[in-house]
Amino acid sequence: MIDHYDWAGGREAMLRFGPDHGPVVVLAMPLFEEANRMRSLATTLLRLLADEGIGGALPDLPGAGESEKSLEEDSLSTWQVSFSSAVCAATSGRSGHVAGLRGGCLVTGSAAARSRWLMSPVGGEAIVRDLVRARQAADREAGAVFDPGTIDLDGPPIELAGHVLPRQLLRSLRTAEPDVAAPCRVIRLDSDRRPADRHIAGAPLWRQSEPGDDPALAATLAADLAQWVRQCAG
Repeated sequence: MIDHYDWAGGREAMLRFGPDHGPVVVLAMPLFEEANRMRSLATTLLRLLADEGIGGALPDLPGAGESEKSLEEDSLSTWQVSFSSAVCAATSGRSGHVAGLRGGCLVTGSAAARSRWLMSPVGGEAIVRDLVRARQAADREAGAVFDPGTIDLDGPPIELAGHVLPRQLLRSLRTAEPDVAAPCRVIRLDSDRRPADRHIAGAPLWRQSEPGDDPALAATLAADLAQWVRQCAG
């Protein structure tokens, strides 16, 4: 179901899944192009949760998805505030839990929820580094050179990997880390040996050149998340 949520900066779209009672999981999508590559996985995950009797919500952040706002108007704090508002709207009187995929984990920390569940959380510095590498690769093909040091200078937004981004957003992302304070469960792929509560098999869809899906991975994630929600609710 297509729904919406209101926040201090306006109104954004939010997809709703599953029953309108009982626990509900609000999912934060990855940032920038990774969101396109993982949207199918995210919606499959929430539909599987719905089959387990657990509600789900997938809000658009300002400047992302179907949002009418421009990324040039965004900041990390804007995303955090808007996501917190989405959680309040989606949970209203219900047992609320938040989940994050990759860079989406950077916006979940301040949301009021019973628990957090993070899949492959990544620091903002790595996200900015990938954006810079994409810009540098494109500039090399065009015979130009991009200096990442310009991010630290005052000036207009910078185009990176097809996105026009304010420098303050990039600077705040570079120092941002996911909040893993308890109660929080962290899931990573087998190929990522950083600390986690569980490592699972699967391909990193966020690295693919085109959007994709992995039903087996989605099923594994949904089962793990459903068990975590029930554990925290009990």
